[in-house]
Amino acid sequence: MTDVICGWGHGCAPCDGLRIGAVPRDSAGTFPGMPTTDLSPAELLTRYAEVVARVGVNIQPGQLVSIRGLVEHAEFARAIAAACYAAGAGRVDVDYSDDVVRHAGIAHGASAALAAATAVDHAALDRLEAEGAAIIRLSGNPDPHLMDDLDPAALVAAEKRELAVRTREVLMGGKVAWNIVAAPNPGWAESVLGEPDVDRLWQLVATAVRLEDPDPVQSWRDHLATLGSRSAAVEALQLDELHYEGPGTDLTIGLLAGGRWMGGGIRTDAGVEFAPNLPTEEVFSSPDPRRAEGVVALTRPLMMPSTGIMVEGLVLTFADGKIVDAHADRGGDAVRAELDSHPNARRLGEVALVDRTSRVREAGVVFHDTLYDENAGAHIAWGQAFGMCMPEGAAPELLNTAPVHTDVVVGGPGVSITGVTAGGTRVPLIADDLWVVG
Repeated sequence: MTDVICGWGHGCAPCDGLRIGAVPRDSAGTFPGMPTTDLSPAELLTRYAEVVARVGVNIQPGQLVSIRGLVEHAEFARAIAAACYAAGAGRVDVDYSDDVVRHAGIAHGASAALAAATAVDHAALDRLEAEGAAIIRLSGNPDPHLMDDLDPAALVAAEKRELAVRTREVLMGGKVAWNIVAAPNPGWAESVLGEPDVDRLWQLVATAVRLEDPDPVQSWRDHLATLGSRSAAVEALQLDELHYEGPGTDLTIGLLAGGRWMGGGIRTDAGVEFAPNLPTEEVFSSPDPRRAEGVVALTRPLMMPSTGIMVEGLVLTFADGKIVDAHADRGGDAVRAELDSHPNARRLGEVALVDRTSRVREAGVVFHDTLYDENAGAHIAWGQAFGMCMPEGAAPELLNTAPVHTDVVVGGPGVSITGVTAGGTRVPLIADDLWVVG
């Protein structure tokens, strides 16, 4: 029997661009060509938790910490809680949810009730903001096909959109440090490897998150500094447009004059630096939501974070800044349902630059998790934009506001990204899948 592994550019169906390839095990029972480490899963878990505590949210003495994940994430949540206490946290609260229960609610017509935010939900967010808490959210889908039998429209209708808006306000408000991190589990391993081999998934995570480095905490601090330098180099160009060219792609996205480019760490109003995503390989900004023209083909499958539906072969067409057509080999209905869910969902909220030196790319698999997969190549996102990227004094309508934010990878082998100044000067940013600026 052949084990299926997702790798970049294998040139075989069903993934578009990235592709899924069949990689047989060798006589030792391992996957040849895939990264390995001598560290045990237990050691990797401890290292990952320490990176989250000391770099991801950069715990401060006596700080309140909120960890939220699924019941399947309990082992990782406990390790992170211990690392946070070791780093000086005053209190760590852990809250679990259950997607099997959520599935039952949607299947029995409770989408509207599930979408409603309660007074308790808002009070919890208010407390985290008021106390300057560290907020950690766990991803890593334990059952990627759990929602496959449900109506995509019902899934979208069950999303807590009001609460998502308030949560985003808290995260972007400068009072809290926050981090999203993925927890290895059997279901996630099966979606990546074709079997629930969590130990093998940990090997791949080790590569993507630098856990195999001698000092992962320092390695991450150095990497964040590199991303900061890259973002400064792009921002200094004062670009007016980005032009994407590649197989099935010819897309121009307008940028805001004086817009900020960011990468690496972010600082709270109190000056505490943290890393919102682990892993992260991107330099990003929010574009002009009124300006996007052309067509773009995704180069990596998308696991929609809101619905858990896999999308493959997605092609988007833009006109006057809006997505006017979206078709896919698989999962297109879910995409269209999300795009129809809000007037601004069809406009872009993010552009992000990533090249082939990405450690996530080095792992050589599709992780079926946006946190990881968006960092394997340059990407764009429809929906909510980042206020921290807005030019000083920008008109409110230039900040695209929507209760969704979905990242899709459009970069990789064969795709070039060129910056264009207001005067028409073209500046290569990524060529041959490598950074060529700064």
